Amino acid sequence: MDFKHILITGGAGFIGSNLAVRFKESFRDCRITVLDNLKRRGSELNLPRLQSMGVQFVHGDVRSPEDFYSVSGFDCLIDCAAEPSVHAGTSGSNEYVINTNLMGTVHSLEAARRANAAFVLLSTSRVFPIERLNNIPYRESETRFYWDTSKSINGLDDQGISEEFSLDGARSFYGASKLSAELMVREYAYQWKMPAIVNRCGVLAGAWQMGSSDQGVVTHWVARHLFQKPLKYIGFGGCGKQVRDLLHVDDLFDLLVSQSANMKKWDGQSYNIGGGRDISVSLAELTNMCQEITGQRVPIDRVANTREVDIRIYLTDSRKARNDFSWKPTRDVHCILTDISNWIGQNATLLAPILG
Repeated sequence: MDFKHILITGGAGFIGSNLAVRFKESFRDCRITVLDNLKRRGSELNLPRLQSMGVQFVHGDVRSPEDFYSVSGFDCLIDCAAEPSVHAGTSGSNEYVINTNLMGTVHSLEAARRANAAFVLLSTSRVFPIERLNNIPYRESETRFYWDTSKSINGLDDQGISEEFSLDGARSFYGASKLSAELMVREYAYQWKMPAIVNRCGVLAGAWQMGSSDQGVVTHWVARHLFQKPLKYIGFGGCGKQVRDLLHVDDLFDLLVSQSANMKKWDGQSYNIGGGRDISVSLAELTNMCQEITGQRVPIDRVANTREVDIRIYLTDSRKARNDFSWKPTRDVHCILTDISNWIGQNATLLAPILG
């Protein structure tokens, strides 16, 4: 890898801190700086881990462009800072989600432009419209929903949703703010010839995620089993059959390393990134696997009504990234859950107030 100094915004969060540690482990001579406002509860627990690896921490907020002036000399900026909940702004002000996810990326882009640095935006599969996804024909089995792909829909096949799937429609303030940020990345790449790339991630999971019911659901599910707390199946009849594909954060790191070796593709375009059909799970299946791994059972309430931002199924077609960067995810669902369970078990006293 040719980068000498990487700046990671949101670097004390789940994704940012894991990437910082992995980069430092793999490229000891590379300087890693993280910037974070420590707003998310539990992010402060990552600071000793980052410090022990020789990662520099800067307390700052991407909403404040002045906070970037304390960091200089970086040649790559990875934008992990985000308000990550799809429910953000749906029951009150949407200012924080827009100012963080859109304006925070604009401020990050400006910092990268001044530094003449490359730029990576971690975006989301939630840029795709809710109604369009939920209108895809489907069938169901005992444990999950399946898309019926017999009808031709552009950007959809048995592998999942590709970059060609329509973006026409509403997608939540969270999804809209991230899609707007993607457009700004494209403009900066065009106007300033900035090497830039966008990775639209599905459900990322792994250790050190301070999961909750509306963000970090996989960690939340494992933690509730370990700490013996109740859960809920919400929406789509309350049966727990809604499906997502998962991606271990270490597989994301592997992708970034592969992408750094092929900079000619960094022209501002977006890539759908996820585990795909082979690394997917429904909530009902997730429950069964958590019972197997933890040896615990918890009561599960069933709420039939579907919230307006929820989707029935999402599977990622990552073939574009696989072809361009010779990459594919290698950690399956069981590996992801085991890693999370081991991490919580080793830090139960510390994590109980946050995840319990």
